[in-house]
Amino acid sequence: QVQLVESGGGLVQAGGSLRLSCAASGLTSSSYSMGWFRQAPGKEREFVAAISWSGSIPYYADSVKGRFTISRDNAKSTVYLQMNSLKPEDTAVYYCAARSTYSRESVYSSKRQYNYWGQGTQVTVSS
Repeated sequence: QVQLVESGGGLVQAGGSLRLSCAASGLTSSSYSMGWFRQAPGKEREFVAAISWSGSIPYYADSVKGRFTISRDNAKSTVYLQMNSLKPEDTAVYYCAARSTYSRESVYSSKRQYNYWGQGTQVTVSS
């Protein structure tokens, strides 16, 4: 059974930083791409960042480019999202997602392209 467990969310002031983690287990594919999405109240779930299986290809939404950094440690089956210079508009529930892939360099930005999802972790940025 596939499980994605996010951690690291919390309350932070504007301009502050948080680091989210997503630990994966039960993934049977030899390679899989990972992504982060977020959903604010009353809004659609939106793409934040994604990373290829090799870790060499990151991809970001324009709204977080230059502030967020996605990385992964395949030995630990964990993906991270370092969030700096946080803004009140970053407030949302952040979800980790995974999908198997034949290409070790592919990244995916659509939520429809992911098969597995975590339960989410709340990030609140106060002004």
